Amino acid sequence: MSVLTAKQIQEAYERIRRFIHRTTILTSGTLNEMTKRQIFMKAENFQKSGSFKIRGAMNFLLSMSDGERRKGVVTGSSGNHGQALALAGKILGVDVKVVVPKDASAAKVAAIEGYGAKLERFGTSSTERLNRAKQISMEEGRVFVPPFDHFWIMAGQGTVGLEVLEQLDEVDAVLVPCGGCGLIAGIATYVKEKQPNVKIYGVEPEKSNSTYLSLKAGHRVELSNIQTIADGLRTASPGELTFPIVQKYVEDVLLVSEKEIAQAVVFLLERCKVLVEPSGAVTVAAVMFEKLPLKHKKIVVILSGGNVDTERLMEIFTMLRN
Repeated sequence: MSVLTAKQIQEAYERIRRFIHRTTILTSGTLNEMTKRQIFMKAENFQKSGSFKIRGAMNFLLSMSDGERRKGVVTGSSGNHGQALALAGKILGVDVKVVVPKDASAAKVAAIEGYGAKLERFGTSSTERLNRAKQISMEEGRVFVPPFDHFWIMAGQGTVGLEVLEQLDEVDAVLVPCGGCGLIAGIATYVKEKQPNVKIYGVEPEKSNSTYLSLKAGHRVELSNIQTIADGLRTASPGELTFPIVQKYVEDVLLVSEKEIAQAVVFLLERCKVLVEPSGAVTVAAVMFEKLPLKHKKIVVILSGGNVDTERLMEIFTMLRN
């Protein structure tokens, strides 16, 4: 597969649909009034493993041969992809090893181990953990499963966009969190092929803005020393395969501050009664704080995950008190 197509995303959906949740779309009258728009929140925080990542992980494992699955798999992950692969492996009987950063979320680590995967802590950057996972792949014969930069992964993640178009009519724009860009690449491919007039926007933290900088530069930019409460978006650079799709289909990348992300998490918890991790709340932050150049429109925001531990929540509450 050298390109990603809506047909491949549809095929991925048929492959994985019995293993995943068709997640609900939430609305909030308060958020609509605040933003003067119709906001529809695609709640992937209610997905199996707590995030959209199970879609890509499951599609990857199901696309492998029986012989490849018997070798086991390995990946590097800040948490959500690792959790998803661990759960997919448990369901399908595949041995999984996950390399996580030394400062990985305690909740995500506990979930990875709880699903039965082997775990190794290494480094703090996405580049470090992915290189270590590739080394393990060579040493142990395991198949390396990229967290975002693979067409099987992107096809699985793109099924979020497929569900959105089946659940809603006349969508004007879709806002998607950006890390390595597997999610936005998949969603953008499906939505733009099916409804070309729908606008696609990425959202990143100001302190982890590699996709924003890459789009402006016209080539992939790599960051170092990333520090943001949105730990799932601490990716040094968009993917080699994902970035050209972003360039082709994404209108722009919107940036949100740490405090704006924190306020969105608290708003969702207090007013909508849903727990969304900072990485998943960046899209709500973007509409709450007027980052989107569209008025009076029907906007879908992807709540990409809900895996947040109490320590991170305390950090968020403290940030807003100061």
